Amino acid sequence: MVGVDLGGSNVRALLADGSGGTVVERADATVPGDAGAVVAQVVELCRGLAAEGGVGWERIAGAAVGVPGVAHRGMLRFAPNLPPFGDVDLGGALAEELGVDVAVDNDANVATLAEARRGRGVGLADFVFIAVGTGIGMGIVAGGRLQRGAHGAAGEIGALPLGADPFEPANHVHGALEEVAAGVGVARRYAERSGAGGMTALDVYEAAAAGDAAAVAVLEEQAEAVALATVAVQSVLDPELVVFGGGIGSRPDFLERVRSIVPRLTRRPPALAASALGERAGAIGAAELALARANGGGDA
Repeated sequence: MVGVDLGGSNVRALLADGSGGTVVERADATVPGDAGAVVAQVVELCRGLAAEGGVGWERIAGAAVGVPGVAHRGMLRFAPNLPPFGDVDLGGALAEELGVDVAVDNDANVATLAEARRGRGVGLADFVFIAVGTGIGMGIVAGGRLQRGAHGAAGEIGALPLGADPFEPANHVHGALEEVAAGVGVARRYAERSGAGGMTALDVYEAAAAGDAAAVAVLEEQAEAVALATVAVQSVLDPELVVFGGGIGSRPDFLERVRSIVPRLTRRPPALAASALGERAGAIGAAELALARANGGGDA
């Protein structure tokens, strides 16, 4: 099986054996360009992993790709953090190039599947996974099953009317919460406050650790917005655990800030934890999805 986590900044993929164990993995920067360029990169990555793992492509039973947006029945319909190539049958395009079944799902969903099978969610019937990286999204396990919603958009918490002004049309592209809580928003807001351009969200974290007052203020705003979203999610879903992952969400200093704020918003603060799988969760979960489909388990 091949599992791919396709992000706005990086694409990570791994080759897994029949039990889901990792054989070999690789991460590269996501290529700029249209859908064709992205498909070509994923195809090359998948075939390259098989070759590196010493496995003939004819032995690959299937693949799955996690994407930062709304995916439904193989169609990628909304992915603001990928190159703007509109609605595309990503699953169909990849299946045609690779000659195997290819599942496409939201990146937070596949990361949630990884946590359910191999991480913090093992044995839990009700938990959520909130991914904070270039964007922000959520996967939901309720009653022991991954929930995708009627149109594949369950957990798109970036659109919650929190953080930025939800009535401002400019904030509708990514969503009000994502404008404040996701990595792109953090970098932009720091640049607006400090006048220093060219910084990534991770650079802002380093600046905050060094005592930069503007960086500290931006990260406090981010943590407050995420804490508000967490309590909103708790009120609706009542999860046993909230797991944070992604390039930012897995950071101890991010979790520490959120954990310090949540008890001020509710009398019943939920249990919070960082992902056990870190930035590998998406690729691991995609491989789990491919394995489930190959074994007749449908969409896991």
